[in-house]
Order: sequence, then structure tokens, then C-alpha cells
Amino acid sequence: MNRITAKICGLSTPATLDAAITHGASHVGFVFFPPSPRHLTAQAAQRLAARVPPEIRRVGVFVNPDDALLDAAVAAAELQAIQLHGSESPTRVAAIKARFGIEIWKAVPVRAAADLAAAATFLGAADRILFDAKTPENASLPGGMGLRFDWALLQAYRHALPWALSGGLDAGNVAEAARITGATLVDTSSGVESAPGIKDEGRIAAFLKAVAAA
Repeated sequence: MNRITAKICGLSTPATLDAAITHGASHVGFVFFPPSPRHLTAQAAQRLAARVPPEIRRVGVFVNPDDALLDAAVAAAELQAIQLHGSESPTRVAAIKARFGIEIWKAVPVRAAADLAAAATFLGAADRILFDAKTPENASLPGGMGLRFDWALLQAYRHALPWALSGGLDAGNVAEAARITGATLVDTSSGVESAPGIKDEGRIAAFLKAVAAA
């Protein structure tokens, strides 16, 4: 069985970032989206990124970003991957990849089996698909709300691209989620928080321990 790795997303303090690093995260995520309680300025991200050892990948999370925001964030945090969580088209995703030449993740929101078809449209544009739970139509945020989708939808799905699993994952369910979907990279944010935007060091440790044991 392939080893499962994990991204802890929405980190915003040195202590919680250090907990993710210490307990074995493969990726750490910094959010650049002002409506989010996890939003970072470029300056704050730069300070945090300086603490990340080279073997752990730094991912920036954006929602329909313009080039100016991407330029500032990629430079400040020395990002190694860009995660796009909005309504970016395949053309826009490809343009961002061409501009920066780093790994591009595209989130695909899922509620029903038909939603999975969107992933294939990003072949040749994105490097990785992030399957996440679709939020309600009136939601203010596109993710990070602790919602999950039916993992069984991915059991027979033929993936066109490398992918990761997100949406409502926590220490109590991540092993089951990986078993059902076959995910080898899992991503959590609200699942390791005590309140929206407030990461908990103990929950980070517990999540990563569960991933390691899965």
C-alpha cells in the first residue's frame, strides 16, 4: 500500500506551523483570501515560510486571484505550489501555470457523481486535482467549512490527474476516507481547529498520527 501523506492547510501561527512540521506533514498551506479567517498577508506568510524545512512543500491557497496577488504571495512565501479554490477556468489555470512554472492544484467541489467530470477538463492545465466538498450556494467561503462528500463516489472513478482528498477530514475519519477512496494525499483545515481559523496543536498531532497509522 502506498504511504499516505498529509497537508495541513490554513496555518497562521508559528506554533501550529511547527506542530505540523514536527508531526510529519508533507505539505503546509497558507491561505491568501481576505474573507477567510485563515487569511495571511504576504509579510506574515514570509515569516512563516522561513520556518519550513526544504523537505516540506509550501502551498498557497487562492480564490480567483489576480496576477498581482499571486506575484506577491509566490515571492514572499517562496511557494512551491499554487492551489486554486475558486471558479478558475482551465484556460486561467494554464495561464497561471505558464506564468509561475510551479505545481498547480485545482479544487473540484463535489456533491454528486456528476461533479467529478470537471476534473478531466483541467488535464494539461493543472498538476493535481483536490476533491473537496461542495459548499452551499450562499456560502461565503469555497472550503474550510468542515463539510464532507460521499467518499464512495471516488471508488470506481478513473482519475485523469494526480489528486488529493479534502473536505471534513479529521483524526477520527481520515483513515476510513483513505481506505474508501484510495487517497494517498489528504488535506485538512477545519478538522484540526478549535474554532474557525484557530488551529489546535493537539488536533494537528492527532490527525497526522492517524494518517501515519492508516
